[in-house]
Amino acid sequence: MSSKEELLKRLSDGVVDMEEDDVAEAAKEYLEAGYPAFDGIMEGLVDGMNRASQLYEEEEYFVTDVLLCSDAMYVGLDILRPYLPEVSSDDKITGVIGVVEGDTHDIGKNLVRIMLETAGFHMIDLGRDVPLAKFVETAKEENADFVCMSTLMTTTMGGMETVIRLLEEEGLRDKVKVMIGGGPISQKYADKIGADGYSQNAVEAVKLAKRLLNVA
Repeated sequence: MSSKEELLKRLSDGVVDMEEDDVAEAAKEYLEAGYPAFDGIMEGLVDGMNRASQLYEEEEYFVTDVLLCSDAMYVGLDILRPYLPEVSSDDKITGVIGVVEGDTHDIGKNLVRIMLETAGFHMIDLGRDVPLAKFVETAKEENADFVCMSTLMTTTMGGMETVIRLLEEEGLRDKVKVMIGGGPISQKYADKIGADGYSQNAVEAVKLAKRLLNVA
């Protein structure tokens, strides 16, 4: 029988290599061995997706490659997700997530959403090219605890600050934490616009959300 580390590597490599069958096989073997589904998702599938995103940033992978990688990741998720420990819906913390208006790059956002859902958060995904007021309206309607915004373009970064100002105008800023991320975003920019936190990747986003919202 393969060790946990070997199976995690197979899950990660299967995603990077776009091999859906390999991922499915490794995921089933992983569960049969009795290893926790959460680790399989985070340290296997998501690790592979982060590696694929890195290859895309280094221009070794194209968008089509990354989409095939995410297909492989979803195959693994479908197998592992039913084995995650149940979190009662009453206890779930609600987040609103989307790509700010003017930007249609959503691979990173999708990954963050999957990670947060896997970690037990209830996520409302607004998609991409989201009108700025929509973040605020949805946060209000859904009584959300936090808002996540991303962009890969410098030209749309300013929209994040606008959303924070709109939250202030609606009297929601004290109740709603704001997390931002994406290629051109930095901790310095988060501090400048008054966001509560910045994360560099999907794994860090989960840690940040848990820290900001005091979740164990």
